[in-house]
Amino acid sequence: MGKLQFSTKAVHTGVSKDRAYKSVITPIYPSSTFRFNKIGETSGYDYTRSGNPTRSALCENLAALEGGEAGYATATGMAAVTGVLHLLKSGDHVIAGNDIYGGTYRLLDSVFRTMGIETTFVDMGNILNVKNEIRGNTKLIWIETPSNPLMNIVDIRAVAETVNVEPYPLVCVDNTFPSPYLQKPFELGAHLVVHSTTKYINGHSDVVGGAIIAKTRDLGDQVAYIVNALGIAQAPFDSWLVLRGVKTLGLRMEQHQKNAQGLAEFLESHKAVKKVYYPGLKSHKDHDLASKQMSGFGGMLSFDLDDTRYDMHKLFENLSLYALAESLGGVESLIEAPWFMSHLSMPEEARKAAGIEQNNIRVSLGIEATDDLIADMAQGLEKALK
Repeated sequence: MGKLQFSTKAVHTGVSKDRAYKSVITPIYPSSTFRFNKIGETSGYDYTRSGNPTRSALCENLAALEGGEAGYATATGMAAVTGVLHLLKSGDHVIAGNDIYGGTYRLLDSVFRTMGIETTFVDMGNILNVKNEIRGNTKLIWIETPSNPLMNIVDIRAVAETVNVEPYPLVCVDNTFPSPYLQKPFELGAHLVVHSTTKYINGHSDVVGGAIIAKTRDLGDQVAYIVNALGIAQAPFDSWLVLRGVKTLGLRMEQHQKNAQGLAEFLESHKAVKKVYYPGLKSHKDHDLASKQMSGFGGMLSFDLDDTRYDMHKLFENLSLYALAESLGGVESLIEAPWFMSHLSMPEEARKAAGIEQNNIRVSLGIEATDDLIADMAQGLEKALK
C-alpha cells in the first residue's frame, strides 16, 4: 500500500501485537516481568518499566502520527516534560514562552532552577525575543503553540531557523492543544514533541498520560534511556486506554474545532464579552500564522468576561453542558478560570506578565452539538448579569 492517511494510521499503527490469537484490538499485557529464553536472550521484553508490548503499540502509533522516529509513553504529561528536561545538565539554559501551562512554568522555574538549569521566559510572538536571549549555554527552546490559555501562536519554523546556529539548542514543541491531527512540528523544524495524552489524544477524560516523540533515532535513544532510568513510563492499562482513544482522534478533532469556531463567533458578538482568544477568528492577531502553520484551529478558546457587569461565578453555576473543571480535550465540554485554577501555580506577577487576568475564562469544547453548546452559554451569560 501507499502512504496511509492520518485516520488510517491512528486506527492501525502498532496494534497487531497478538501473534498467538491474532486479536483485532491490542491486548493488555499487565505482567511486570517476562521470562528469559536463557541468560542474555529474551522475546523482546524483560521488565515492564523498561518495555511492555501494550505500551510499545501506543509508542509506535504516536510516533507515526507525529512523523517521528521514536515515541515514548509516560505516566503523565508532566512526566513527559520532566523527561525532556533531563536531557539537560546543571549550567544549561532554557528559553520558554512566558504564557505556557502553569505546571510547566512551575517545573522550570521552581524545580529545575534549583538544579542549576536557568529558564528565561519571553514573549515568543516576537522572534527577536528568542534570538536576543540565546547564549552559549542555551540548550533547549520550549515552545507551546497555541499557548495556554491565551491561544497565542508561535512561529515554529521561524524559531527553528533562528536557533539553527551554534550552540544548536534543541527545539521542543508542546503539541497538546492542536494534536498531530492539526499541527506537525517536525515538518517545521522541531527536534522533540511532547503531549499530555490525557487531553485530545486519549479524549475521554478517563486516564492521565504523556508522550515524548523524537525526530531522530539517536535522540530517541537518549529519551528512552531517561524514561527507563527515571521510571516514568506509562502503565500497560493506561497505555491501552490511550491507544483506544487515539483511534477516533481525527473524527473528534473535527467536531471539537467546529464547536470552538461556533462558540468563538457567538462570544465575539456578545455584550458580556470583552475579548475572545481563538485563532480561527479573523480578528485574532495570529490568525494568518495559524492558518499557515496548522490545518485547523483546534477545540480550545478563552475569553475575557466583562466583570463589571457580569459575575463569573454565576456563569459557572448556571451552565448545564460545561463542567467547571481543569484539564481539556475530552468529549465533554469543560470551563475554568485560569487565574484561579490551571495557572494558579504561576506567580501572580508571571500571570500578569503573560496577559492572564482574573476575568479570563478558558473553554474546552467537547463533541456535543454546536447549537446546544451555544444555547447553554447564552442562557448562562444571561443569568450571570449582576
